[in-house]
Amino acid sequence: MAFIVNDFFMPMRNKVKGLLIDGLGITRYRFWKDTGLSRQIAYQIADDPSYIPSGSTIETICRVYQVQPGDILEFFPDE
Repeated sequence: MAFIVNDFFMPMRNKVKGLLIDGLGITRYRFWKDTGLSRQIAYQIADDPSYIPSGSTIETICRVYQVQPGDILEFFPDE
């Protein structure tokens, strides 16, 4: 999976907390263990919606939970 970032700011947020943690009742600890990510990254993704994970991390989350990137990332236009 290619995830290319240019010098272009795109307002996005991650929805991992809402989708997996709140929606499915998965704890941050379980999210960390399921994905095999580092504890720091897993907890940051779970706690900080403004944190956008790398492409490989997004791919890992998608594979583990059988979701699409659009399920865990949300674009919101400037207002």
